[in-house]
Amino acid sequence: MHDKIGSLDDLCKLKIEPPDADAMEKARVRLDAIAKPLDGLGQLEQILVRIAGIQKTADVQVQKRAILVMCADNGIVEEGVSQTSDEVTALVAANIASGRSSVNHMASVSGTDVFVTDIGIRADMDHKGIRKRKIRPGTRNFAVEPAMTEAEALAAINEGIGWVEECCAEGYRILGCGEMGIGNTTTAAAVCCALLHRTADETAGRGAGLDDLGFARKKAVIARAVERYGLYHADAMTALTAVGGLDIAGLAGIMIGGALFHVPVVLDGMITAAAALAAERLVPGVKDYLIASHMSREPSAEAMMDALGLHPVIHADMALGEGTGAAALFPLIDMALAVYRLNDSFEQMAIEAYKRCQ
Repeated sequence: MHDKIGSLDDLCKLKIEPPDADAMEKARVRLDAIAKPLDGLGQLEQILVRIAGIQKTADVQVQKRAILVMCADNGIVEEGVSQTSDEVTALVAANIASGRSSVNHMASVSGTDVFVTDIGIRADMDHKGIRKRKIRPGTRNFAVEPAMTEAEALAAINEGIGWVEECCAEGYRILGCGEMGIGNTTTAAAVCCALLHRTADETAGRGAGLDDLGFARKKAVIARAVERYGLYHADAMTALTAVGGLDIAGLAGIMIGGALFHVPVVLDGMITAAAALAAERLVPGVKDYLIASHMSREPSAEAMMDALGLHPVIHADMALGEGTGAAALFPLIDMALAVYRLNDSFEQMAIEAYKRCQ
């Protein structure tokens, strides 16, 4: 069992083992030996190679998988940065736990389980399908005071790491991650501002559909907070505690857990990208264990993907959240894996193999 992280110093001392180079090379050799054009499956081949390295075997296994959804409220909603009230967080979280939301229906296509954690929903959640791990009932309003303490952020990160450990014990081989929390495009955009030294104009989007007045207010709130807390010169933990969310901290923990336990973690959209960026800054090497599903239409998404060196497969203008991007990628991974496992080789077909140009 992994020891809980007691301090920021403990977190920063974590060492991430690089993915296994030998397993990755064996996967590449297998892909090149299959009777098809070299790199014919494009990025899907790169994903299989990455999974082989993470799992330390060219015998890639993804048949038992789950999407882990972190749910939390955000005090910044008090500033009118969202079209809806934070009551919606609890309602949608319960809907996901009941198997009736978008992510559930999409995940069912590929036999993917969906699990929900209340890591900071303001309301008391008594739904039997929700894991109750509430750190506090929503973050504070970061326009007035820091969103959370370092101890609260560390507690959320620990919950994410522990959740991955539980999934490993239950035989899950690949995980997707998602979130639900009204106001979290604001927190994610603010974290992105801090970690990439971007302006609110460059990182903030309209979220679920803000009008012009609400959009201007959202950008102004982020800009003031970045200035107030001096975030252009701050480390990842300072940014996370000042303007982040419990869902983002918990997701960062899932990604750190994936790296610690050699489980690939599939990102969703902009919120999970902000968590991934924070996780990588806190514990370098985490990004090698991440797979990008889609390019969110939120304006900060591309910059965060570039910073992480990740290349989303799906470009469909999605911005649904909940882990739906991960759900959309799993069937593509299944199809690529079918080719990887079942296709005849050039040798079996008595065809001269393609050769890579030197």
